[in-house]
Amino acid sequence: MNLQPDAEVVTLVTGRLGQIILNRPRALNALNHGMIRRIDTALRAWACDDSVSAVLIRGTGERGLCAGGDIRAIHEDVRTGGGASPAFWRDEYRLNALIARYGKPYVALMDGIVMGGGVGVSAHGGVRIVTERTALAMPETTIGFLTDVGGTYLLSRAPGELGTHMALTSAAIGAGDAVACGLADHFVPSADLGALTAELASGDVAGVVAAFARPVPPGKLTGERGWIDACYSAETVEEIVERLLGDGAEEAKRAAELVSARSPTALKVTLRALRLARGLGSLEEALDQEYRVACAMPSAPDLVEGIRAQVIDKDRSPRWSPARLEEVSERDVDRFFAPLGEHELGLSAGPG
Repeated sequence: MNLQPDAEVVTLVTGRLGQIILNRPRALNALNHGMIRRIDTALRAWACDDSVSAVLIRGTGERGLCAGGDIRAIHEDVRTGGGASPAFWRDEYRLNALIARYGKPYVALMDGIVMGGGVGVSAHGGVRIVTERTALAMPETTIGFLTDVGGTYLLSRAPGELGTHMALTSAAIGAGDAVACGLADHFVPSADLGALTAELASGDVAGVVAAFARPVPPGKLTGERGWIDACYSAETVEEIVERLLGDGAEEAKRAAELVSARSPTALKVTLRALRLARGLGSLEEALDQEYRVACAMPSAPDLVEGIRAQVIDKDRSPRWSPARLEEVSERDVDRFFAPLGEHELGLSAGPG
């Protein structure tokens, strides 16, 4: 494949390495539908190409790998009553599953900002590399959406309640915590990523990564497991907030402030999805569940309002509806998990 500098996704082969380069730096490499399809096409082609022994994904620009999905496009689609968003999520979640089951080493350079959909195209890979610049987050509750792209599967398997803390607060974590939470594998200084990429052209992924990897810097969350596990093990979001406020740790009170600012509906739906994901046996089952919820989200007002407040108007003052956790009933949450019939994603049913 030839280099196409103006493409939003650049694909090329250097030696035995297939490279996927997210190339929307002004949008922090946010993923639109065309980019998802381009990545999927390249991966499927390289899976059958014996000259390519490994794949790498990275981003252009100075700020990071990927800030997530193109939520401006989702906002416009949902606001105008369009139907493009479910098709986007369908292809995105199928790509997440493809990455997780990819038959060749899949190396993700998780440098800088890695959020939402950016986690989906990196944290499901087999070789996940973070740097001192890594800022990883699942920020969906800030825009009235649920933790998706397989995030409920990943975070539900983090030690203790660290994943619940990440999902409900939307707080970003660094390299050490990303490794501790099972979202990354290796630490490489950002200054060495160019040389690492060049060496990976040899095809010896394990050897090259071992040569460049450095000790993982200490994280912050592991030392706070005491209050995190005690507070987030509660059965409801209301009780979680109550425990956070009642805890003596200053960080717990800060977490309570973050959770209380998020969409009440998104919080309750995300907590339900995380708890259910713990009992699911595969990523595919979790993605199927996330797809049901995602398709129901546009029918609630918080998704449009959350994107407006955070990205469109940037006033950071969303008017959630309902505005209080107590106003979101279990029946309200139930409807987000309703089966979709013939419109199910169907990943857990196998290839089709």
